[in-house]
Parts: sequence; structure tokens; C-alpha cells
Amino acid sequence: MDYKTKYTDWSEREDINAELKMDIIVKLVEFGYPPLTMEAVYKNVLEQVENFKRNRR
Repeated sequence: MDYKTKYTDWSEREDINAELKMDIIVKLVEFGYPPLTMEAVYKNVLEQVENFKRNRR
């Protein structure tokens, strides 16, 4: 997953963004989170990732 974040435009490229979303979902499920599949949980995680990208320097 880290290799995809090296692209500076990952948040603007739909293909990379979609791959990252799937990678995040797979990792969350792999570690048993969330106990129930909830779209709001995935949305929250993706918002945190995008916020991190905007505020990273």
C-alpha cells in the first residue's frame, strides 16, 4: 500500500484512490475491524487518510 501513496496525485487519480480504498478495506477486515461491515467506518478511515495527506509536510 505504501508504494501507492508515493504518487502525489493519489487523491485526485480515481484508479489509485480506488486501489487504496480496497487495500484499506482488506487490511481492516484482516485485523477484524470493523466487527460488522459498515460503510461509515470505511468512509471515516478514508477521510482520515485524506486529511493526513493534506496536512502532511
